[in-house]
Amino acid sequence: MCRFALYLGKEITVSSLLTEPENSIIHQSFHSHEREEPLNGDGFGVAWYVDGADQPAIFKDITPAWNNLNLVNLARVTKTQCLLAHVRAATPGLPVQQLNCHPFSNGPLSFMHNGSVGGFHTIRRRLLSGLSDQAFGSILGSTDSEHVFGIIADHVDRAAEGAHSLATMQGSIRASITQTEELRQQAKIDEPSFLNLALTDGRRAVVSRFVSSDPDRANTLYVHSGGRYVCEEGVCRMVDDRDEGAVIIASEPLSKDPGWDSVPPNHLVTVDEHLSVEISAI
Repeated sequence: MCRFALYLGKEITVSSLLTEPENSIIHQSFHSHEREEPLNGDGFGVAWYVDGADQPAIFKDITPAWNNLNLVNLARVTKTQCLLAHVRAATPGLPVQQLNCHPFSNGPLSFMHNGSVGGFHTIRRRLLSGLSDQAFGSILGSTDSEHVFGIIADHVDRAAEGAHSLATMQGSIRASITQTEELRQQAKIDEPSFLNLALTDGRRAVVSRFVSSDPDRANTLYVHSGGRYVCEEGVCRMVDDRDEGAVIIASEPLSKDPGWDSVPPNHLVTVDEHLSVEISAI
C-alpha cells in the first residue's frame, strides 16, 4: 500500500504538501501514521500543472522520498494550482523501477493509486485483452495501478464529452472499479481489491475510497476544504478567505488543524472547477 495527496486551489509551492506540513508526504514515506507498516520507501512521484501547458509535469524516482535532495529542492521553488504527490510501498511481486512509480499520465490526465487489485497476476491477461490498442500500448510498467489507468483512459476516450468533463472522469473511475471487480469475481479470486484511485485533469478531480470486502478494511482517505491553504513558520492550515478556495484529498491528514473529514468506504469524492466538493456512494 502507499500514501498520496492531491491538491486543487490557489497556487502553492510543492513543498506545502511534500515537506512543510507536520505529517507531510515525505514524512509519510518513513513514518506513516495510519498504516500497519509505516514505511513507503519504494520510490515517489509528483505531478503538477502550470498555466499554458496541456499536460502535467512529472518527476519520479525509485529512491526513497526522504533521501532525495533533488525532490526537496524542486519542491521548494515549484508552484502550482494542482498537485499530486505519491510515496510507494510496492505490492509484493511487483518490481521497484521508475516506470512503476506513480503518478501516471495520459494527455491532460494524471492518476495515482493507493491499494492493490486482488489477484492481479491471475486476471492481468484478461484485463489487457479488454483494452484498446492505444491504451494497451500506453502501459509501460508492470503495476496493477497502471493497468487500471488504462481502463480509465479508454473510458475517457470513448466518451463524447472527452477528458474535460467531470461526469466523464467520474464515470471512468466507476468503470475501472466495476471492470476489475467483474474480472476478479469471474476468476473466483477471494483476495480483495483496495482501490483508492485519484484522477485529475488539472482543474477537476475524482478520488475513490473502495474495498471489495469488509468496509472496515478500506485504506484511509480524508478530504479537507477551505478558503485558502497556507504554510507559515512550519504550521500548515486552511484559513477563511471568501475570494479563494482550496481542497486537499489525502491518505492521511497532513496537519492537526480541524476540518479533515474521513471519506466513507466505497464512496467517491468529486471536486469541480469551482472547488465544490461532493461525496457520493459508488
